[in-house]
Amino acid sequence: MKVVILCGGRGTRMEKETEYRPKPMVEIGDKPILWHIMCIYSQFGYTDFCLCLGYKGEVIKKHFLDYAALNSDFTINTKTSKLRIHKGTLPDWNVTMVDTGIKAMTGARIKRIEPYIDTDDFMMTYGDAVSDINIDSLVKFHRDNGKIVSMTGVFPVYKSRFGELSTDSNTVVKFLEKPVNCAALTNGGFFVMKREIFDYLSDDDSCVFEKGPLENLVRDKQLCLFRHEGFWYCMDTPRDLQFLNRLWSNHRAPWMDIKCGRNAHKDWKEVLDKAL
Repeated sequence: MKVVILCGGRGTRMEKETEYRPKPMVEIGDKPILWHIMCIYSQFGYTDFCLCLGYKGEVIKKHFLDYAALNSDFTINTKTSKLRIHKGTLPDWNVTMVDTGIKAMTGARIKRIEPYIDTDDFMMTYGDAVSDINIDSLVKFHRDNGKIVSMTGVFPVYKSRFGELSTDSNTVVKFLEKPVNCAALTNGGFFVMKREIFDYLSDDDSCVFEKGPLENLVRDKQLCLFRHEGFWYCMDTPRDLQFLNRLWSNHRAPWMDIKCGRNAHKDWKEVLDKAL
């Protein structure tokens, strides 16, 4: 099953960090947050990725074109440019990079990768949030419920920054992107979708996935909610970046080693208080 990651936004709240690179390339430790997100999925055996590129997409393309050389010892022949890798720990990932447009909104970006989806189901997430979510449990939930879209609901630290979800059992009955009074449960990304989602999307740049398409899925009772009560954090501001880097440097990153059961970092809130 392919994992689609939205990587095309400008990240305007992190202007100093994103002036010369797209937001998914901002680093936690010495790796882009995009790498961290891909590691979340690869822990569960999902290693086939499709990246929706936009703003400064060439930076992401170059990163993966040079990935082996930058992360390994190697020998290169200067005449033939033949590269021989000697030493390095490289992930076994297939990464499809699709230019989905500079100005395209989220719905249009998803619509434009339709030709690259060759299975009945696929996963999708944003390129700026990490979590200790169990991907296997999410996929099972999606298959058991049979809806077109399964969305992960989370409990963010900063509730006022995010939208509101109202549910009846596991079905979303109301979706508000940014209400005045936000409830605890909100859209955390980490979706699983059937191919039918493309019927709800438009190729027009202005198509926002979180507006009409999700609202229409709610209308049709085709949006199901997977509740995740563990760690979830969105890198939306420089302060968020500081916090995530503090977790990483203190070896308290809950999003790593999830499947191995080694994510018992229950003290991340203490790091939050110190970092922010």
